[in-house]
Amino acid sequence: MPDSPVALLRAHARHAPWNARGLAAHATSLVDAAGMRPTNASARAAPSARAIRFYVASGLLDHPEGKGTAATYHYRHLLQLLAIKIRQREGQTLDVIKTEMQALTGDLLEKRVAQSLAPALGAGADRAVAHDGDAPESWRRIDVADGIELNVALAAIREAVRAALGREDLR
Repeated sequence: MPDSPVALLRAHARHAPWNARGLAAHATSLVDAAGMRPTNASARAAPSARAIRFYVASGLLDHPEGKGTAATYHYRHLLQLLAIKIRQREGQTLDVIKTEMQALTGDLLEKRVAQSLAPALGAGADRAVAHDGDAPESWRRIDVADGIELNVALAAIREAVRAALGREDLR
């Protein structure tokens, strides 16, 4: 029996945490994979780190852990951002979306997002998000010491190791 859209969507939680840029890219990839056509310019625009900070400030997204460039976003943030982009692509304004989201519990939010993305999730189009070398989940945050962290692009490290070893066949 195939996994439900909710279970397939939950699989994306393993890629958390994200920084703002990674969260934006991951959400954009999922919405684009679903083939949802934007109805206007704001819906067409891929969210940026700046847009995510705006959504947090305006109450559309929960506050992240940490502040500034150290802020990290988790699965709930992904669900919220997906809901925003999905509803924008359906033609809704941010004011309407904010009102709708305030009325949604976590489970209902997850079910609505999964239902909207079901064609992509069921067809496996979301797996391209998880395996693309430039996908946001290929970024990892590494705490080095108190107040010091590295944001590392795993794909870039893999390519550097391949080049250093002179091997193209490493996976």
